[in-house]
Amino acid sequence: MDLLWSPWRYDYITGSEAAKTGGCVFCEILKSSASDEEKFILKRAEFNFVILNIYPYGTGHLLIVPYAHLDLISKADKQTTDEMMELMKASQAALTEAYSPEGFNLGMNLGKSAGAGVADHYHMHVLPRWSGDVNFMTAIGQTRTIPETLQTTFEKLKGKI
Repeated sequence: MDLLWSPWRYDYITGSEAAKTGGCVFCEILKSSASDEEKFILKRAEFNFVILNIYPYGTGHLLIVPYAHLDLISKADKQTTDEMMELMKASQAALTEAYSPEGFNLGMNLGKSAGAGVADHYHMHVLPRWSGDVNFMTAIGQTRTIPETLQTTFEKLKGKI
């Protein structure tokens, strides 16, 4: 029998991550004294930062997050949204180089009813995809398998965005 081990998901499943921070997870990450490597921040730009999703849908799942704490992209200024799109392009290129995916999901979930896990701080998802990456484990078992650690993913993408 194969063992599927993903201990970092426990806080997400139990909801205890939000309880620990007491606020916006992205703002708390930015306030933290931990290094960018410990926080999995791959790039700090002028208006946004790129970070690994610590609860990834699949390998290489990145988030582009504005520094400004806003719930809707329509509230953001043009500089922030323009830079976000440039970071999305750079992220897609880095993921292509590192993983050779067959496709990408790019997008946002704005508001809790739209599926936003962090509804009060908008952010963009950049997710590489492969044929068959949603198999019976996800569809029937409600379980995803991630073949590498977040640290390994970070090392593969560090300095490429």
